[in-house]
Amino acid sequence: MSVFTHVTLGTNDLNKARAFYDNVLSTIGLKRIADLADNGSIWGVDAQSFFVLKPANGQPASVGNGVTVSFEAPNRAAIDAFHAAALAAGQPDEGAPGTRDWAPNAYAAYTRDLDGNKLAVYCFKPA
Repeated sequence: MSVFTHVTLGTNDLNKARAFYDNVLSTIGLKRIADLADNGSIWGVDAQSFFVLKPANGQPASVGNGVTVSFEAPNRAAIDAFHAAALAAGQPDEGAPGTRDWAPNAYAAYTRDLDGNKLAVYCFKPA
């Protein structure tokens, strides 16, 4: 059982967001599975999905303070690749790849997307 059916983040530039997420999410095995016309796109595997959409109310997308979307990576090398891809796209280092002490075997990295949303990628497998 999953905790969520999907997670959604807003964007102000869908075409740039599509290119960014196609690149960084491919490093952890996710691919774009649908485009919702000019409103958004969906990346995922099986029934779990990640949406990037233009806000339905027509207002600009904004960042939630304290909000982080975290993706599961298949291994630590994928985390390193995700973080490197984000930095190569000009996004900030919000937490370099490395161990995290809050859970056994936790290895993670943090960055932000083009709209400023905080992203993390985690693996809980031993090295």
